[in-house]
Amino acid sequence: MNKRAPMKETAEDVEVKNNAYGVAAGELKQFIERFERLEIEKKEIADQQKEVMAEAKGRGYDTKVMRKVIALRKRDPDDVAEEEAVLEMYKAALGMD
Repeated sequence: MNKRAPMKETAEDVEVKNNAYGVAAGELKQFIERFERLEIEKKEIADQQKEVMAEAKGRGYDTKVMRKVIALRKRDPDDVAEEEAVLEMYKAALGMD
């Protein structure tokens, strides 16, 4: 077997390695800080949504139904229509019409 002696790290090698680590650490820190800022924004938006619902409730609207309408508006109209048709069929089968 031919064993080689490990290469000796030069000062230049160490500097290149440390610079590469510094760049990666800096980039990682930027990603983490961006994510943390987005978390703060997400919480602020959720708080604003709660305020909107509280205001609507204060004016007499049913917020549970509002949330269902919001969820329906996000969905494809054809999917909603198909689901409603199946629901009506099931209700009719159970004598709930």
